[in-house]
Amino acid sequence: MAASEGATLLAVTLYTKPGCGLCDELRHLLLELQREFRFNLVERNISADASELAVYRYLIPVLSIPGVQELYPPHNAETVRQALVGALQAAR
Repeated sequence: MAASEGATLLAVTLYTKPGCGLCDELRHLLLELQREFRFNLVERNISADASELAVYRYLIPVLSIPGVQELYPPHNAETVRQALVGALQAAR
């Protein structure tokens, strides 16, 4: 899928914190999916922001994709892939 020149890529946000093994697994999956889909991966360290820590402390890793309800664990490749497909189709 080719993005038109100057088009803004979809920003996919991963809420994470250092030492989170599940976060590392989801990050790895997202990096693999970037080979298939065009999107920017934005990582947010919740321990650096008190309000994000209050919201996500017991929920990480959380994945936020524009136009899709936030995704909470457990994560699997097919669910994440379907969310990306839906968001990218809606962004066209």
